[in-house]
Amino acid sequence: MSRPYPLCFSSLGCVELTLDETFALASRHNLDAVELRGLGGSLDVPAWLAQTYGDPETFAAHAARSPVRIAALDTSFRLIGNTPADRDAFLQFIIWAEAAGIPRLRVFDGGGKAGLTEADLAEALGTLSWWNTLRSEKGWRTDLMIETHDALTTTPALLRFLTAAPAGTGILWDTHHTWRIGGENPADTWAAIRSSVVHLHVKDSVSAPADRHPYTYVPPGQGEFPMSGLRDALTRDACTVPVSLEWERHWHPKLAPLDEALASAADRRWW
Repeated sequence: MSRPYPLCFSSLGCVELTLDETFALASRHNLDAVELRGLGGSLDVPAWLAQTYGDPETFAAHAARSPVRIAALDTSFRLIGNTPADRDAFLQFIIWAEAAGIPRLRVFDGGGKAGLTEADLAEALGTLSWWNTLRSEKGWRTDLMIETHDALTTTPALLRFLTAAPAGTGILWDTHHTWRIGGENPADTWAAIRSSVVHLHVKDSVSAPADRHPYTYVPPGQGEFPMSGLRDALTRDACTVPVSLEWERHWHPKLAPLDEALASAADRRWW
């Protein structure tokens, strides 16, 4: 299947693996990149990297030997609802990303799923101002990508945010969230926000309720997510940003191993 975009996965689906094991899993499935949410059983990626490699330069040299690139380090920081302690924890990621030339740090939008309030928008813009000022002062190359997780799960909320945000603000579009939570057709959402999208998360589900959600995650290609329409839109528009399987096995341990989910996606020519 011909596609212009690179394929990727989040290590949220294989937190137990080391960095080398994560690279090897991606290589076995002919993927281009990984985003690192957890390593070696820990979600504290900076601490694990420090324990394993000692310093950012050693980590960077080690990572550079892999043909699989690191698309992002995934933090749990939120634009809306963060504290000084949260900012300090978030900044622990920077030295590792800068040393290895990792282009993005994932952050969440924050706020509530009911929509983007005026107070939410003001707080999000304030956090972005803090980040952009600090990034400019430090000369950092790494930038943020903001995941559509809570307040930004509909196109109107996203467009309102992007209109007010600084030019070049990057969106990590979780296609499943805007589809399941926002009730939107992914191809329509893409058409509206594509100029700001720097990374995509994809996953599949069925409408049967599960323990934590009113839907149940299933292996890619075995559910209801309209991936074929999204794939066609991305291909037609020559999308070149990573399309990443976010297999949430860390939060849903009953899910099959990520290796099996990737095999399902490949067998069904899902993505």
